[in-house]
Amino acid sequence: MHEIFRSLPWPFENAEFPPNLGAVVQWTVANGDFPALFVGHTEENSWLVGDGVNDPNLTGACAAMCIWAAIEHNSSVRELPDLPLGWAAERDTPGASWRRAPFQLLD
Repeated sequence: MHEIFRSLPWPFENAEFPPNLGAVVQWTVANGDFPALFVGHTEENSWLVGDGVNDPNLTGACAAMCIWAAIEHNSSVRELPDLPLGWAAERDTPGASWRRAPFQLLD
């Protein structure tokens, strides 16, 4: 296991996610039970990956892990390293195009 970092200088070199970039990832996505349907890049330069179905705020629903844990089961997440700060990408189904738009975290 290698060290992961919550935030790394962005934009990323070579326009790809660094191997040690950390993200908050829903377990359902990390273990392949559900596809990634949401990817967020916060104003604070943190990354979020969710299934767009289950509540990510439930205790134990998410964990900090390498963003590549999400990419392992969702290769199209690799298309998003250029997602601007404060933006999110969503899609309705696996294989669908990502829609990008500004977003804010709910308090």
